[in-house]
Amino acid sequence: MKAAVYDNPGPPTVLRYADVPDPVCGPDDVLIAVEAISIEGGDLINRRSTPQQSPWIVGYAAAGTVISVGKNVRDRAVGERVAAFDMQGSHAELWSVPASRTWLLPEGVGMAQAAALPISFGTAHHCLITKGGLQKAETVLIQAAAGGVGLAAVQLARDAGATVIAAAGGSERQARLRGLGASHVIDRLEKDVVEEVLRLTGGMGADLVIDPVGSTLQASLSALAPEGRLVFVGNAGGGSLHADLWPPMQNNQTLHGVFMGPLFERPAVYGTVIQLLKAVAEGRMEVVIDRVFPLSDASMAHEYAERAKPLGRVVMTP
Repeated sequence: MKAAVYDNPGPPTVLRYADVPDPVCGPDDVLIAVEAISIEGGDLINRRSTPQQSPWIVGYAAAGTVISVGKNVRDRAVGERVAAFDMQGSHAELWSVPASRTWLLPEGVGMAQAAALPISFGTAHHCLITKGGLQKAETVLIQAAAGGVGLAAVQLARDAGATVIAAAGGSERQARLRGLGASHVIDRLEKDVVEEVLRLTGGMGADLVIDPVGSTLQASLSALAPEGRLVFVGNAGGGSLHADLWPPMQNNQTLHGVFMGPLFERPAVYGTVIQLLKAVAEGRMEVVIDRVFPLSDASMAHEYAERAKPLGRVVMTP
């Protein structure tokens, strides 16, 4: 099969399109003919890390059609359309993943949407509802609101009845974010996010802040109301995470860190993704896809995802 692989860590140019052996479908796995691949923030980070072996196929998320089923699998069948998550291997024509990390696709959900949904919407829901405890009429600040997790969080917070403050770079994104449910949009390139949040909340700050960036952690704390909750997930900004923890202690604020990888097989999280797929199928939620590349242009696709600040997810097709 063809796959996007790398031998040494580095920039997008380390990726090469190559022939590699087909994966073996294990007894608890399904083998998927991949039709769409979502480029996740973790993929970009992993590509800059030393691979476990060479060549290494990067990739967390994809969707496609089941073409083989392991001997222990009872709830999947050849021909079914599925979304899938695993810690490695999605940037390929074929992908063998544990059946427990796949979701059946309802009618009306396309492959590109399906590939991007579990991580973006699953993460947003876990941050907002499970960890953040968002309540109706509360105010939530969503950092990096134009990214995959951010756009999902805007829609989920809207449906929860919250006042949504979306922070994103570029005035051209304001209309799109408002259309998806943002009550206020802050152009972080033009205005100070903390000052704007305090202005919009009468000096109180947001009840909940969702931060997928990492490098904005200190600003997120400064925008948080007394007794508020901050959920930080991922590190799209790169580098180490640093913040002064004395003020949140004084203000009785709560900080939650989220790393979704180990959580998807938990029944509650797995079931949430099923409901989110249903919401997309019914038109109640939208998975925003910025651009689609062929898998053969994986290095270009990674470069675009990393540098162009896309609105939503970047997807590849084999």
